[in-house]
Amino acid sequence: MAAPRSFLWSRRVFLTLLTVFVLLPVYVMISSSLKPLEDVSGKFEWIPSGLTVRPYFDIWETVPLADYFVNSLIVAGSATLCSVTIAVFAAYAVSRYSFRGKRVFTVTVLSTQMFPGILFLLPLFLIYVNIGNATGIALFGSRGGLILTYLTFSLPFSIWMLIGYFDSVPRDLDEAAKVDGCGPLGALFRVIVPAAIPGIVAVAVYAFMTAWGEVLFASVMTNETTRTLAVGLQGYATQNDVYWNQVMAASLVVSLPVVAGFLLLQRYLVTGLTAGAVK
Repeated sequence: MAAPRSFLWSRRVFLTLLTVFVLLPVYVMISSSLKPLEDVSGKFEWIPSGLTVRPYFDIWETVPLADYFVNSLIVAGSATLCSVTIAVFAAYAVSRYSFRGKRVFTVTVLSTQMFPGILFLLPLFLIYVNIGNATGIALFGSRGGLILTYLTFSLPFSIWMLIGYFDSVPRDLDEAAKVDGCGPLGALFRVIVPAAIPGIVAVAVYAFMTAWGEVLFASVMTNETTRTLAVGLQGYATQNDVYWNQVMAASLVVSLPVVAGFLLLQRYLVTGLTAGAVK
């Protein structure tokens, strides 16, 4: 049965309004990043009278944006790699083996997502400071400490998500791999991991985006040398003025790696998010 004409028109109008609502902030960012500071500080004009690309060059000089960029890449990349690696082993063990405390472990992993991140700020701060005082290992203010912090958020969700995805992979593949002479690790890396690439990519994208845009812990757990992009953007606001055109330009530059990665991995991401939902 064909859909009523009124429904088709209503859907088109709704999708058009939704598209405008989503793209409007992006247009404001792009247009503001191409204006001189005096034009941005004044009354907003939908059609800029004068355009300049100078803010895209000034963003690298006003603050050490390149250093913040490197810090964010190291922290987000390392957190993603560690999260995916640990989650693959943990999820495979839970999905394929029975052991004492399995249910408690899975419930505990899921329950960690119920607490807001700010509850962990003070405990982690005290733990890092005490470890540094006792052992000399500088976790507070270091990239390593920030990577461990981000693992506390991304790892539980990554494990839980991969458990559901590994459950959807037929166990016959494990048996076939064992018949061919593979051990548990051989079956994991030669058979299960290639079959679970969409789910692993989805987990990696989630972990990277969580670490890339996080502000609260990065503002407390870092210093001048380890500051990330999410915190470094505050440097465009001084006591006397706010360089709004540079803020918009830097925000667009910062978002490019995430947008490019999402577009490249979109096919795997959509498949990975939905494949484990239905068996």
